[in-house]
Amino acid sequence: MTNVKMTIKVARMAYDPDAYPAFAVTADLVVLTLREHALHALLVRRGGKPYAGRWALPGGFVQVDEDLEDAAYRELAEEAGVGRGDVVLEQLRTYGAPRRDPRMRVVTVAWLALGADLPDPRAGSDAADARWWRVADLLADPRRLAFDHAQILADGVERARAKLEYSTLATAFCPAEFTVGELRSVYEAVWGAALDPRNFHRKVTGAEGFLVETGERTTRGGGRPAMLHRAGAATALTPPILRPSP
Repeated sequence: MTNVKMTIKVARMAYDPDAYPAFAVTADLVVLTLREHALHALLVRRGGKPYAGRWALPGGFVQVDEDLEDAAYRELAEEAGVGRGDVVLEQLRTYGAPRRDPRMRVVTVAWLALGADLPDPRAGSDAADARWWRVADLLADPRRLAFDHAQILADGVERARAKLEYSTLATAFCPAEFTVGELRSVYEAVWGAALDPRNFHRKVTGAEGFLVETGERTTRGGGRPAMLHRAGAATALTPPILRPSP
């Protein structure tokens, strides 16, 4: 037997899974939508320990035989009452500080979920309440959130803000057909900044593959009839639409 094969055999014989501490994996969700022209995030009030009565991001433990993305969609359905086709979902990042959960070592895979006009939430089996919160209020007072969820929320909001610059993600907050003014209101709500209407119109209509005119007009925003658009095939914006400087 060669030295390499002997080393592998010894390594396999020496491996003892019980020698390693057990830890759990959770899926936590930063769920964002627009309500009353402002960016809102979904929170649930914890019904049990730890942090009973505190507000937290929706989420839960990943089951032993469950895929990570499936766990995220399951929690989204349980806590927000929405399905796979109602949101754009992407993995945000992983959080694994040793003492982020007082119960045991817990690593969470966080997800960012964006949707247009998402419904009023319903509390899951382990939550006392669920509601939409203005993101600006949460970022101004992060102490109200349990665990490290204030940091996860901040990271998710920043991801959404950044992606609006270089991708067509803003249309995820819009209905199937929308006006340029309604699209501008998405950017203003997510970025927290007012945009020049004419300049914005020029940029978004000039971005290849971003918007497609439907040929129909609407007066639902008041004023003169405005052209309705739908999302185009592009996923990246060229050139990007950059945030105003603070």
